[in-house]
Amino acid sequence: MTADSDYQQPQRVQYAQDEQRFPWLVRLLDAYHIIDQGVSAAIKREQLDGRQLACAKGCSSCCASHQDIPVYPLELMGMSWYVIEKLQSPLREQLHQQLQQLDTLDCCPFLLDGACSIHPLRPIACRQFNVLDKPCAEGEDAYHSRKQDVMMPIKRFADEAFDVMLPFYGVKKKSERRKAIKEGRLHAAAKVMRQCNWQALPEKMDAFEQK
Repeated sequence: MTADSDYQQPQRVQYAQDEQRFPWLVRLLDAYHIIDQGVSAAIKREQLDGRQLACAKGCSSCCASHQDIPVYPLELMGMSWYVIEKLQSPLREQLHQQLQQLDTLDCCPFLLDGACSIHPLRPIACRQFNVLDKPCAEGEDAYHSRKQDVMMPIKRFADEAFDVMLPFYGVKKKSERRKAIKEGRLHAAAKVMRQCNWQALPEKMDAFEQK
């Protein structure tokens, strides 16, 4: 989910020093920038048809209601890195506490006070999920209740983003990447966000602070 204004001129997220340390981060941020450009193009396409983005800052219905958000291994690395090394107070302390109580949580592990605490590193699935015309009701999953109002991503942008990510998984030749994308091979590696072992993050956050 995103606000319309966030995607008028999408900017690539930059962490210059960290990107020098972690080549995988370069690939991930490049892929996210491509996805963001695709979302921007899709919003403009819908506007030409007279439709408007319903998602806006402060709306977090999908973060609370969706149970099956897919995340890829490279994304898991990025999310964990951001939480451990980049998240600042007071969100850091809030998330630290929340991740220790996941068994009682019925929303995205990273949703704090109605906002995404890892917004710069949120997954592709979150970036691409946008609802048109009418905001979601509380607890509504528009994908199941009114799929016609869920904005369709532009496939070529997603394919290009996956192409950028595939060398991380050992698929380096262009011809092999094209085949892997066509066959949807990368999707088999995706995990459900709520089922990942986020309980391990607080200890890693503590260890990083003690360095």
